[in-house]
Amino acid sequence: MIPGFRQEIRPMLRLAAPLAMAELGWMSMGFVDALMAGRLGAAAIGAGSLGNMLFFPIAICGTGMLLGMDTLVAQSFGAKDAAACRRTLVQGLWIAVAVAPVVVLLLALTIPLLGALGTNPRVMELLGPFLNALLWGVLPLMFYTAFRRYLQAMNIVKPITFAVVSANLLNFAGNWLFMYGNWGAPRLGLEGSGYSTSISRVYIALVLLIAVLRHQRKVGQASVCQRPVRGAFVHSFSGSDGAITCDALFSWRPQWALIRQLITLGFPSAMQILVEGAVFAIVTVMAARFDEVSLAAHSIAVNVISITFMVPLGISSAAAVRVGQAVGRKHPQGIAVSGWTALLLGAGFMSAAGLALALVPRWIARLYTPEAAVVAASAALLRIAALFEIFDGLQVVATGALRGLGDTRTPALAHLAGYWLIGMPVAYVLCFTFGWGVTGIWIGLTSALILIGLILLAVWHRKIRVA
Repeated sequence: MIPGFRQEIRPMLRLAAPLAMAELGWMSMGFVDALMAGRLGAAAIGAGSLGNMLFFPIAICGTGMLLGMDTLVAQSFGAKDAAACRRTLVQGLWIAVAVAPVVVLLLALTIPLLGALGTNPRVMELLGPFLNALLWGVLPLMFYTAFRRYLQAMNIVKPITFAVVSANLLNFAGNWLFMYGNWGAPRLGLEGSGYSTSISRVYIALVLLIAVLRHQRKVGQASVCQRPVRGAFVHSFSGSDGAITCDALFSWRPQWALIRQLITLGFPSAMQILVEGAVFAIVTVMAARFDEVSLAAHSIAVNVISITFMVPLGISSAAAVRVGQAVGRKHPQGIAVSGWTALLLGAGFMSAAGLALALVPRWIARLYTPEAAVVAASAALLRIAALFEIFDGLQVVATGALRGLGDTRTPALAHLAGYWLIGMPVAYVLCFTFGWGVTGIWIGLTSALILIGLILLAVWHRKIRVA
């Protein structure tokens, strides 16, 4: 038993459970999109998956630039410095505004590139309009990320869960209208799914903006300072002695030193996300060179493991917050207990997930499609995925714990080495040289994730011992 585990498990679960539900709610949009696209045929499943595999590495890489907010806001909150928390939020919003156009441009450039790489023509016909529709949701996604990092680092997680779960209802309704042309709406097929997703991202950004404003209203009543602050909204607080002190609630001016600090923390996280996402995008492009059944099976397997990944991803966010808050309190024992508790929770869940993938892969595959050939091919890939589930959980939770310490470079380097020095070469050789097809791809991914999980677990253990 980890010393202090019993005291830590409850606050960790109070934070991790809503965040895991939010991640599952986020992922369930893709799950629902895949199910509804399944009625449009194997080409639509493949094009939808390929579009998402292109969108997420680039878009989520952009949001990764904001992950430094986890460190700074959580540490400031632990040190009881509310003004520093607010300053970090505003500078995060400036980063979001700057990064969003770059993300849109890069995504737009991937469409002609895929055509030149010889992607299946039927898949390309559906992919372009779908990806273009997703571009409208990039800026709202960036704003959502900034608001979310700010709120969760201060233990405010219920609005995040509500926003994402309710957005699923909006996304489902949008799919039903625009994919199938119900109630007189235009029948847009897969493109309609893209528009529905973008509308949902506008919605979640607005919900979290309201949550941020409500939180600030609870902190104190707005009033006018004796000395006005240019470029800022001013907030006043009543002290314990009844005196009124003034503090800049939101100074909208860029603070370049803080922006640089956020970028220093966020850039390695963004590169890590890009490395991991790019790997899955590339292997999906590799799978697209085979028949539609192979691509559909690969797409289903990616969607399934992405869903299981959402729970330890939520735990990872909780680990970053709890570890960061302990750093702010200058509590070394709290740092260690929070990290190990999160790792135990992540490993436990992913062990159960791996067991399910090994025992009932066909049942899982049938949730996506009734086509027997796709079910059989998907089941084979899911059995391979079962081997790396626990290591995938360990690596993502360790990444969050290290981020709470302010270390974002080590996870980035571990992912770079694991995927590009081990995983991708193994996948390519087995896939094409030995002719194993998509099975070879998944064996390569398994080898990479096992290595990354072991490396980051060892790094966390060493850092805690040194501390």
